[in-house]
Amino acid sequence: MDLGSRDAFDRAGTLGIEEEFFIVDADGRPTSGIDELVYENEPPEPLEGRLDHELFKFVIETQTPTVGSLGTAREALDDVRGALVEHANRYGFDIAAAGLHPAAKWRELEHAEKPRYRSQLDRIQYPQHRNTTAGVHLHVGVDDADKAVWIANELRWYLPIMLALSANSPYWNGFDTGLQSARAKVFEALPNTGVPTAFEDFEAFQAFERTMVETDSINDRGELWFDVRPHSEHGSVEVRAPDAQAAPDRVMAFLEYTEALVEDLGARYEDGEAAHDHRREFLDENKWRALRYGHDAELLSVECEETVPLGELVDRERSRLGISGIGDLYEAESGAERQRRLREEEGLDALCASLVLE
Repeated sequence: MDLGSRDAFDRAGTLGIEEEFFIVDADGRPTSGIDELVYENEPPEPLEGRLDHELFKFVIETQTPTVGSLGTAREALDDVRGALVEHANRYGFDIAAAGLHPAAKWRELEHAEKPRYRSQLDRIQYPQHRNTTAGVHLHVGVDDADKAVWIANELRWYLPIMLALSANSPYWNGFDTGLQSARAKVFEALPNTGVPTAFEDFEAFQAFERTMVETDSINDRGELWFDVRPHSEHGSVEVRAPDAQAAPDRVMAFLEYTEALVEDLGARYEDGEAAHDHRREFLDENKWRALRYGHDAELLSVECEETVPLGELVDRERSRLGISGIGDLYEAESGAERQRRLREEEGLDALCASLVLE
């Protein structure tokens, strides 16, 4: 049974990005290009060993290599995205990005045939059958396993800020959900998702993983799909809160914020700072507010004693951490707002076209 190891946590500050995308046709509509892009043809060099499909045949995932700085992360992101678009175009497809594709109707789309996904479909049933979601997963290396768990615990309060800023999925199964990130709610229907409880240390987290595997609750540790987790293979803290994004600048803003948070929280751990004792219910409330209201959310403060507008939190965070990207995101039109505006003003064709990667 592979549970990873505390020895994996041996490097601080390394960065990696995983992105999920949609394979679409020339009209920007979901289609199935898995065989051509994953099985039947070799991908370009930047995608070798870094390309796979997800549960549905129209959802594809890429990974950047592990890098050491934001600058090289952006270069790696551009290389991987460029190679994916080139690879897809060669076989008559385009690549689109959003938390959910506005034209995707899950009953009309094919599931993948990989045994791993077939097993999940059989075990989880309806919640997984309809899971057409796509997200961004951000990794930051940590040099101590217990520190990584402490950081992941503390990060739980910050995740709704990222979710609210990333909200890019108002449409699901052909209708307007009234949410800013319907992806977050659709995905939350699966087991082992959402905001996890706090873990005392790495031993406690690994014991939880072991119990889940040994009791056949999950097939492997990769099926712990929480919004944040210590990743005991990569030696990182993994943040899984944001919706997928078409614009690379938006992805980099979330990576910049995640890197700054992990560095800041790591220093607090080293200084012996006491952890927050957040009730999970308050954290769940903040997640709800983020996915429902997006940029207009007012979130419970870190002390959970008052509400604070998202814009005020963003100002505090970028000033405190010396970053700029999340401020740019807040000041710009949100993904959900843009999708609704395009659909109302120009129609579904224009909306679908706007999600296609250049």
